[in-house]
Formats: sequence, C-alpha cells, structure tokens
Amino acid sequence: MAKQENPIIVNVQSSIKLTGSKILYFDPIEVPALHDADYIFITHPHFDHFSLLSILEIKKENTMIITTKDIVEELLSIGISEENILVVKPNEDYVLKSMVFSTVPAYNLHKKNHPREKNWVGYVVNFDDVVYYVMGDTDVTSASKEVKCDVLFVPIGGVYTMDCLEAAKLTNIIHPRLVIPTHYGYVVGNKKDALVFKKKLEKDILCEILIK
Repeated sequence: MAKQENPIIVNVQSSIKLTGSKILYFDPIEVPALHDADYIFITHPHFDHFSLLSILEIKKENTMIITTKDIVEELLSIGISEENILVVKPNEDYVLKSMVFSTVPAYNLHKKNHPREKNWVGYVVNFDDVVYYVMGDTDVTSASKEVKCDVLFVPIGGVYTMDCLEAAKLTNIIHPRLVIPTHYGYVVGNKKDALVFKKKLEKDILCEILIK
C-alpha cells in the first residue's frame, strides 16, 4: 500500500465515508448534514443503502452520484441533475477525472433478496493510491473472489448477505491488508458476528471493527 489509509468512517450498516483528496460516500444513511460529498456511490435501492434524505444532507452543488439505474427517477425528483448522475452496471470500468473504479456484481446465490438480474453492484475504487472494495449486499460469488484490493468492506450479517464465517473465508481469499466488516447491528447481525469474523481471519490481515 503506497500510502496510509485515508480516514475511514463507517456510520451504520454499510454507510461509509472516505476522506482524502476528495470526499467519497458509499450507501449513506443517517449521516450528519455536512454537505461535503464529492462523490456518492449507491450499490442498490434498499432502504438501508439508499436514503434520499441522507443524500440531501451531504450533497453539494456539483456532487456526482454513481448509482444503478433503478433509483435515477428518485434522484431526479429531488432536483439532482442528469449531468450529475452516472448510471453503472456490473463488470464495467469507469473513470471520473483522476479517479478510476470498476463494478462487481452483487447478488444472492440462494436467496431472493438480491437477484442477479437486478444488476446491483459493489465498487472497486482506486482512491489516492489505495484500492478499496465496497461489496454491497452479496453472497460469496466467483467475481468477488477475483478482486484484488488493499481495503475490503465486507457484509457479515447473514440472512440477506453472506454470514460472518462465509465473509471470513472470502476475506482470506481476497487477502486485503485491511478489512472492515459491515452490514450488521442495524437490521440483522451484531457485534458478536464481527468478533467471530475477526477470529477467523489469517493473522496478517488487519481487521478494524468500526460499527459498535
């Protein structure tokens, strides 16, 4: 990793903020009204990942929102201009000024909550020379196993995503330098899941538990 990780905040669930040369949010919910977002990434439209109120609390005049196609109409309804919306689909590469990112399919294998045909995504973002993988809501997929990253945000709550044991196995395959478990303590899962997850990791993988 070329640089020390940018300051990372995980608010609740999968609501993530990265601060560096720009300010990035992923799936913001229940965030303070700072109006500081340069980029807002949305993985899919479920209420615990997509909040119009939270977007209004953090957006600036020229904030770019990166999203799947199924929330575009709602964004337009609150006054977001089309030029500030980038619609993405899985398995694509994108460039936003000096920042590059790609999308990874995010879906369930044997559940109906996140169907593959919805084309929901996770994001692999190269930001200030650090590669972050924000998985979104997903099970362990063949595509996720192929991702290489420095920092991994992995859901562990089970029921709607992989559980803590599945997440630990995947993390050991991806083998990031730092992993931060998400998607627990809000709808399903709790801090005990995060502690079990941490115990199952290979010793050289740093784990930070940011959701209390």
